[in-house]
Formats: sequence, structure tokens, C-alpha cells
Amino acid sequence: MATVLDFFLPQRCVACRAGGAQLCDDCVERLERLTGPLCGRCGAPTAWPVVRCRECEGRRVSFARARAGVVYRDAAREIVAAWKERGLRRLAAPAAAIVASVVPRPNADAVTFVPPDGERSAKRGHHPAERLAEELATCWELPTEPLIGRARRAEQRQRGLTLAARRRNVRGAFRPLARAPPAVVLVDDVYTSGATVNAAASALRRAGARRVEVVTFARAVRYIG
Repeated sequence: MATVLDFFLPQRCVACRAGGAQLCDDCVERLERLTGPLCGRCGAPTAWPVVRCRECEGRRVSFARARAGVVYRDAAREIVAAWKERGLRRLAAPAAAIVASVVPRPNADAVTFVPPDGERSAKRGHHPAERLAEELATCWELPTEPLIGRARRAEQRQRGLTLAARRRNVRGAFRPLARAPPAVVLVDDVYTSGATVNAAASALRRAGARRVEVVTFARAVRYIG
């Protein structure tokens, strides 16, 4: 139902700029869902189901598996940019609904999230990963718990770094805040290289979690194999 605010400040879809809603139905339908086949570990799309793909083979990771709702390109990039940089908090609910329609409810005890970089979070006024975690926890009827925090700031922004540099940049960046339950869902907005969620999952393992499942709204896709 339209409000007075909608009359004076009409909304436009963040992806296609059409009027009427922050995220229109057409753009939701056009998002490329990650429904499979997928790598059993990192969730990358593959030609057929595999336990490990070329992207994660030979890597030691602290999470049991990673899954995402959509491929990180085109409309998904516009959604994440608006969500993170323009402070459009209401995008968390439709993003969570999309993820929940693709990713089955994990067998977990709690949902947590990759903690924010304090300076960036203060500028944004909200933390997208936390909002997404809260919405997914509601969908899956699980509690949300802030289980890890920042031990230090990353030296550089992850964007634009090589895979090896990304791993070095976030090594030791997170610390436990509380004792973690045995099975935890770790939520972030985008899975790019897996370096950030792997470092966060390592902190959760140190906090006592025996199994960590990573769930993100979007995932960068490099190749199929």
C-alpha cells in the first residue's frame, strides 16, 4: 500500500530503475539462481556434481560447505551495491527470501554472521550480513548469535586483490566472542574467493563449532569444472 513518503519520494528498482519497488518482480525472476550441479565443498557451479572442484581442490578450508542464492553479476551486483553503499536496509528481506528458496534449511544450532569492519559499518549505518543473518534465521526458525568479532582491521580492502593476497589480508582478522554451538551457519552478503568466510569460520572452530556452513546471498563465479 502506498504511503505519503512513497508519493513524495517514489521508489525505483535498484536493478532496472523501474518505478514501484526497491526490487521489482521482473528483476527477482531474472536473478540467476545457483541450483546445481555444484561443488560439494565451496558451492561453485560445476558440469556435474563433485566433492571438490578446481576452485577449492588442494585448499584447506575451515567450513564444511558453502552455498549461495544467486550468481554475483548484473542485477545481483546492483542489489548488493545498493544494499551496502546506499543503506537500503529493506533489501535484506527479499534477499533472504531468495536465498531460502534456493538453499535448504541447514541442520544447525544457530546463525551468525561475518562481523563488520567498524569504520565501514559506521558509514553505512547498518551491517548487511547481520541483517541477512537475522532474516534467514527467522525463515529457518533458528536463533541469531554474534559469535565472532574483529581481531584487527584488514590491511586493505579485499576488492581487487589476488586470491593469495586476499587470504593474507584476512588471516587472523577474527576472534571468538562466545562459545559456539556444535553446528553454525555463517552468513555473509557475497562469496568472492572464500578467503573472508574461511577466516571467520576458523574463528568459529576455535570457539568450539564442529561444523560451519557458509551461506551468502550471492557468489562470484569464475568457471565451470
